[in-house]
Amino acid sequence: MKIVLVSAVALIDPDGRVLLAQRPEGKSLAGLWEFPGGKVEPGESPEAALIRELREELGIETRASCLAPLTFASHGYEDFHLLMPLFACRRWEGQVVGREGQRLAWVRPEKLRDYPMPPADLPLIPILRDWI
Repeated sequence: MKIVLVSAVALIDPDGRVLLAQRPEGKSLAGLWEFPGGKVEPGESPEAALIRELREELGIETRASCLAPLTFASHGYEDFHLLMPLFACRRWEGQVVGREGQRLAWVRPEKLRDYPMPPADLPLIPILRDWI
């Protein structure tokens, strides 16, 4: 089974809220909410992938030193297995904007379960909630 490496981030604002992005129409799992991030390209580190994805998707800049490894998800989908490290980030430059038309929401950790998420993201919620 093919393993897909996807890097994700919990952006945490000064009020302790976490950013979720809604998967746009036309993508798999459209309409579900997820932690921002994306596929790690060949030769790219998970941190470099996140820095690139945050620039492309949200218009913000951060550095690897601002990305703290928090936990990871390992989930078997029908046609691939997802391995997803989750980083926490409290420092970035710029205003968060959905540059690909995706809806965004700043969510209190105790309210994360109110947002429908892909199966791989769900086990991350209690770990994140306890950490913040």
